[in-house]
Amino acid sequence: MYAGRRVAVVIPAFNVRDHIVSTLAGIPEFVDNIIVIDDASTDGTTETLAAAADSRITTLAHNVNRGVGRATVTGFRNALTQRAELIVKMDADGQMDPMYIPALLDPITSDGYGYTKGNRFLCTEELRNMPQLRLVGAFCLSFLCKLASGYWHVFDPVNGYVAIRADVLRNLPLNHLARRYFFETDLLIHLNIFRVRVKDIPIAPRYADERSSMRLRTVLLTFPVLLLRGFWYRLYQRHILREFSPVAVFWVFGAIMLLWGMAFGSYSWAESILSGHVATTGTVMLSVLPLILGFQLALQAVLIEINDSPR
Repeated sequence: MYAGRRVAVVIPAFNVRDHIVSTLAGIPEFVDNIIVIDDASTDGTTETLAAAADSRITTLAHNVNRGVGRATVTGFRNALTQRAELIVKMDADGQMDPMYIPALLDPITSDGYGYTKGNRFLCTEELRNMPQLRLVGAFCLSFLCKLASGYWHVFDPVNGYVAIRADVLRNLPLNHLARRYFFETDLLIHLNIFRVRVKDIPIAPRYADERSSMRLRTVLLTFPVLLLRGFWYRLYQRHILREFSPVAVFWVFGAIMLLWGMAFGSYSWAESILSGHVATTGTVMLSVLPLILGFQLALQAVLIEINDSPR
């Protein structure tokens, strides 16, 4: 179906005994290898996988739970050793319909994309079935993930239904990718460094009785720090180390001015309240001007990246 190219599907699995059988049964026949990584499940998933009859299945097991990111990396490495040329990653909890595998692979084989990913927000009707908390969280995270990854034309960055070419995967520092729920966003950050073309694919969400193991508290406590670190890492790797561009200059000086404007403005405002004296015009300008200039520099950097986003 794909001109003799070997296709592998990587499925990280953790406590999905009730869903793994139906997920495996839906994998299309043209897929050559199905690699399931049992990430130290405790609910009987291990025994269920042992009973699977499909000869295409390779089951790998972690002795301790290492997170979805590390489990996916284990699967990616195994797919490369099995000489897969096209690799799809999907979850084992039944939310990702295997019928969309061709939709993810076709832009790679026909249009030269290096990476494709699912986008639930392109399916308006099915989107109504998405849990409200998950919907709100995805919207809030999307803008920050766009900023960190540099891919302004993609949405739903935390979607884990993805496909990638093997030659692209070999260039990535797999050992340095995030181990847990930040994995998909971290992958986009590293793909942008290498200017890999990425495309969103409309994939309808499918929710039943499964429960997401991602918690809002975990996202709020970990994602902002990871996004900030990923942003500056990508800025250095792409816009300074590999191809020096005005984006780096604009962001560095813009950030300094914004921080100065906010810090000095807050200090002056507090001092004015405590002393009962109105701040002078000069003091106000020392805060406002850096804020305006910093915002303009940051905005210009964003506009350059939007126009230069690999498409």
